[in-house]
Amino acid sequence: MTDACIAPRAAGRLARTCSLAEDVSRLKYVSGTREEALRRLGIERVGDLLLHVPARYLDFSRAYSVESAPLGEVCTIVGTIDRVSNRPTSKRGMTVTEVFLVDATGVLKIAFFKQPWIARELAVGERLAVIGKVEFAYGFKQMAAPHYERLEGDGASGTILPVHPVRDGVSQAWMRRLVSVALEGAGSFCDPVPAPLRSRRKLMSLSRAVRAVQFPRLMPEVAFARKRLAYDELLYLQLALRLRNDVNLLGVTPVRHAPGARVEALRAALPFALSAEQEAAVREILGDMARGDRVMNRLLLGDVGTGKTAVACFALAAVADSGMQACVMAPTGVLAQQYAVKSGPLLEAAGVSWALLTGATPHAERAMLLERLASGEISVLFGTHAVLGDDVAFEHLSLVVIDEQHRFGVGQRNALRSKGPGADLLVMTATPIPRTLALSVYGDLDTSVIRHRPIAGAGVTTRVLEGPNRDIAYGAVREALAQGRQAYVICPMVSPQEGAESLEDVPGLDVDENGRAHQAVTLHDVQTEVEELRRVFSPARVEMLHGKMSARAKDEVIDEFRAGRIDVLVATTVVEVGVDVPNATVMLIENGERFGLATLHQLRGRVGRGSLPGTCFVITEVRSRRGKRTPALERLEALAKTDDGFELAEMDLRLRHEGEILGLRQHGGVSLRFVDLDADVDVIEHAHEDADELLRYSHDLGAVATLPLRHEVVSRYGDVFKEVSGG
Repeated sequence: MTDACIAPRAAGRLARTCSLAEDVSRLKYVSGTREEALRRLGIERVGDLLLHVPARYLDFSRAYSVESAPLGEVCTIVGTIDRVSNRPTSKRGMTVTEVFLVDATGVLKIAFFKQPWIARELAVGERLAVIGKVEFAYGFKQMAAPHYERLEGDGASGTILPVHPVRDGVSQAWMRRLVSVALEGAGSFCDPVPAPLRSRRKLMSLSRAVRAVQFPRLMPEVAFARKRLAYDELLYLQLALRLRNDVNLLGVTPVRHAPGARVEALRAALPFALSAEQEAAVREILGDMARGDRVMNRLLLGDVGTGKTAVACFALAAVADSGMQACVMAPTGVLAQQYAVKSGPLLEAAGVSWALLTGATPHAERAMLLERLASGEISVLFGTHAVLGDDVAFEHLSLVVIDEQHRFGVGQRNALRSKGPGADLLVMTATPIPRTLALSVYGDLDTSVIRHRPIAGAGVTTRVLEGPNRDIAYGAVREALAQGRQAYVICPMVSPQEGAESLEDVPGLDVDENGRAHQAVTLHDVQTEVEELRRVFSPARVEMLHGKMSARAKDEVIDEFRAGRIDVLVATTVVEVGVDVPNATVMLIENGERFGLATLHQLRGRVGRGSLPGTCFVITEVRSRRGKRTPALERLEALAKTDDGFELAEMDLRLRHEGEILGLRQHGGVSLRFVDLDADVDVIEHAHEDADELLRYSHDLGAVATLPLRHEVVSRYGDVFKEVSGG
């Protein structure tokens, strides 16, 4: 928990707090196999063990007998195993493990599906606790695939038993014993969060919260304890993000940009008037850039087609007006090229020079481009990761623009900024982000939001089809091709070698009421689909585009598609952003269940962008059962009911972990273990406000009252934010 002690002679409480940073091997009973198992769980220090919280609890204070357990409700039942066996079913490859649990009042039949090893784990005569929904069939009360726990003498009635994530080498009983030993040694330890903040937010002390989450006396304690741990997680993340920025900017002189003739020329060159939201974003960005007392750190957040590129061009023109340079980094060559195609003519009309650098840029052209860049002849450089090369040097880089920020790591962002110390930063994303997620992950950035399209376009109609109805989509593609239009077909895989999966292996999908899946789901791949569609849509030209192609090959395909020489483009999500071909009016997305709502929304934004209406068919292999729509189908149908990306992002957040939406592994390992971004809105806002207040009190947390917080931030994020570890 804390990484260092700050008193030469620590009192008992402070000494216990410092002991939390000691290696876990110092604890009683920890050695050999157990020590290895703990380290495989990521538990290196005593404090890590105390924050290894239970995944669930067996609440024996509310346990039912078999006879009294109410039907249709989730209950805890404790009994003795009377019989356990594996039974084959009529479905090929399906085995059911049946367990009969008895107590003084009756018999409970338990079924586990496709888990034959359970029969080897459980033995007749053992006491077992199960938690699951109670049903009645064939003369027995039953549970299907319940959570279960073998009781080894520590699960007496009237207690709440924690169930921790464990690995081979540490059983549940041993994990509880080790946590108890750690808690006993830690006693009442110091709390890094100042008491006034805890009081204002009505938070438990940290030592009480850890005890309550590990061994609660009553279940309501768990919610209060998790709230405290979630607050800590959010507060330390906010502080780490801001300290990282502050340290990166130490010793640099902010650039004061002065918008002038080129900004005005750009406004005159635009073929449309900016919307009110775009104008507001331009004012906020140019206002930040004109300040000389701080470097701009701003997020431009906008839905598909809301005109973020036009807004960013004003920032690029302001840089040229100041006689300096800007760099726009995009995650793919497709998107970087699209920037050049869309923004280049506008910048030229405003008298701003620009160039494009990607992995596909020929060697001779690259050498000439870098020479012009170093001399200052080029004002704006568009590019991919290629701009991070050691040989890419600017005369005076004063603005860094990063598009689809979540696809880049912290190190990449800092590497580009290092080419222009003091450069302003503008990050953009077309992935609508729920407010809670933006506050958590982008809490160090000021935010400008564009929710509405300045030019509505003809719009897109979305239809969800089950696999057997694919011919409806094929008919729409044929009709579009007959009218001289083009189409996209999106697949989740590149090649058939990536395999097929069953429903139970697909994240976020539903199973039946007994926990069984299961239909087999064959995933569509680009290579196979191209061959099939060349036959289906003959004589149309069908080509492929995916991330494993060379940068030059991808550019050639995009150019051919944009020129209308490719009729049907079969692609992965590489076309999710940046591809703008108004003549493409139909999109067919295979295995729609494989994608999040945010990604599906981005993909369908490729059609219906201009004066021609678009249609997006989302095809799923997850079929209705007994006339009932499955959760996967209901989720996809929500896409068809709204074109509001922010509304869909909120829905996606409720259905999927935040890391799946933003790819948080790209944020340098940031992960939110205790935070529920849907339910903890108040906690997120409080942590955001409190981080502001703490850094106003001490800009580097170096004051005596905030030093424990600083040590905690360094302890948690030292590997990610090494810049703040000094001092």
